[in-house]
Amino acid sequence: MRRDILLWPDKRLRSVAAPIGAVTDETRAIWDDMVDTMEAMPGYGLAAPQIGVMQRLAVVDCSDERGQVICLANPDVIATSDDINPMPEASPCLPGVQAKVPRPAWVEVAFLGQDGTPTQHIFRDMWAVSVLHQIDHLNGKLYVENLSRTKRDMLIKKSLKGQS
Repeated sequence: MRRDILLWPDKRLRSVAAPIGAVTDETRAIWDDMVDTMEAMPGYGLAAPQIGVMQRLAVVDCSDERGQVICLANPDVIATSDDINPMPEASPCLPGVQAKVPRPAWVEVAFLGQDGTPTQHIFRDMWAVSVLHQIDHLNGKLYVENLSRTKRDMLIKKSLKGQS
C-alpha cells in the first residue's frame, strides 16, 4: 500500500527513529508499504520516518531493472571509503530541489535483513549514496544538512515556495 510522504518542516523528519527489537510480520508489512511508496515516487530508497513511522527501517533499490530491493532494520555504518563520490540527491520530503552531496564511494553497513538475521554488506556507488541518505533520515537529517548553510537555506526556501 502506498503511503503519504511527510513534507519538510514536519518535526518527525527532524527526530531520531527508534531501533526495533526484532523483525516481525508487522515490520515486513511496513517494508512492503515502503517499497510500494518508493516505486510510486519513483526513487532509490525510503526511510520509515518519511512515511511517519518512527522506526529504524529503510528500503533501497538502485538496480537498473528494479526488483532488487534490500530491506534494512537498524542500519549501522561500520566502515566507509576515503574516496568521495558526489552524486545528485533529492527527497520527496523536500520536493522540487536536488543537490550533489559528497559521500563515500562505498560503505559497509550492519543491519537486520528481511528474515531478521544480522547482516553486513558493502554498498557501492549509488547504493552507498542511497543507504547513507536513508540513515540520515533515520537520524533526523535531510540530505541538505550535508551542504553549506547558504546552499541548504536556498534549497529549502525554493522547495517551500514550490509547495505553496
